[in-house]
Amino acid sequence: MTVILILAAGSSSRMRGRDKLLEPVDGVPLLRLQARRALELGLPVFIAVPSADHPRVGALADLPVTVLAIPEAAEGMSGTLRGAMAALNSGHNVLLLLGDLAEIESGDLRAVANGPTIAPTARIWRGQTQDGKPGHPILFHSSLLGEFSALEGDSGGDPIVRRHRDETVLIALPGNRARRDLDTPEDWETFRLETGR
Repeated sequence: MTVILILAAGSSSRMRGRDKLLEPVDGVPLLRLQARRALELGLPVFIAVPSADHPRVGALADLPVTVLAIPEAAEGMSGTLRGAMAALNSGHNVLLLLGDLAEIESGDLRAVANGPTIAPTARIWRGQTQDGKPGHPILFHSSLLGEFSALEGDSGGDPIVRRHRDETVLIALPGNRARRDLDTPEDWETFRLETGR
């Protein structure tokens, strides 16, 4: 079985006072849109946030997701991943999605979630851009989850991915969806000009 973990515990420090995960896309906050896309797969969805009273939690009201408050998020991405994996305590594969990838669709999530049926001997299945650059989402085999407990700093899961490069399969997603994150007001302005969303 696979569970989905959306990482939504960052500080949006480059947004100059705005929260990128609460920016509207298609008329709803981005985080809510991401959660709805994830729920379309029919898998359990968990969302890592900085605290239980964070405004992002309100954007998830009435959705059948499980919110994980991760105090370790103050340390950066590695702290978020370490805390979230410990909170999940899952014996299942975990599909990681960065909350600020606004162009990721449910079909993209499904393509990566189905990676084990395409390459059953791999232990990491990862989305890539149309021109071959590795990105997200990333599916980690359950046998790797213990390695998250040793993560430090702001490198996220990169040390685990590097260690298991030979056991990684890349799955092509359309365009630049796998890598286009929206970190600054300028990123958002460009995105809206290009997409009308």
